[in-house]
Amino acid sequence: MLTAGARRVVAVERDARCLAALGELATAYPDRLELIAGDALGLDPAELSDPPRKIVANLPYNIATALLVGWLERIREYESLTLMFQREVAERLTAVPRSKSYGRLSVLVQWLAEPQILFDVPPRAFVPPPKVTSSVVRLVPRLEPLAPAAKPALERVTAAAFGQRRKMLRSSLKKLGVPIQPLLEQAGVAATARAEELTVAEFCSLARAAQGG
Repeated sequence: MLTAGARRVVAVERDARCLAALGELATAYPDRLELIAGDALGLDPAELSDPPRKIVANLPYNIATALLVGWLERIREYESLTLMFQREVAERLTAVPRSKSYGRLSVLVQWLAEPQILFDVPPRAFVPPPKVTSSVVRLVPRLEPLAPAAKPALERVTAAAFGQRRKMLRSSLKKLGVPIQPLLEQAGVAATARAEELTVAEFCSLARAAQGG
């Protein structure tokens, strides 16, 4: 990024070994590279730089999903997010309805952004090599969410629906603690449908109905 002409790069790293190597780069680019020794889970990237902003990261697999879900809160403050995930997670981000990878993460991400798998990275590219293939994904924030919905309501609805994805919605949505049939009728969704069959827009309709909207 520095050699490509980025005006300012903020690097967040908690591994002391990597910080030492990054320190040499900071010396070479004293006015353009800032190092932050810390845990990315405890930081808000939008507070670290001025717009326009981009996130580029090789995410630790054990916290990759948690980081992404947290970044969704302010995703429209970025031009793009280019992130490396385990291939399985990348497939979930881009999955379409009625596919085996389609789930709660697919809905939440695609509601706010357009994800695209750019390329795969084989295990041999790492030392030591992991047991899985990695994928680089670019997420471009939508100018507006795909459909109107409140994020807390959408999270509740998708958690209930995909929590029992093999069951029909008339059963899986009982966890919401509200009358299910009126909810489904208001949203225009069939009671016999299953979570994996609904589009992102239909989940948004359910979220609005659950919120009384």
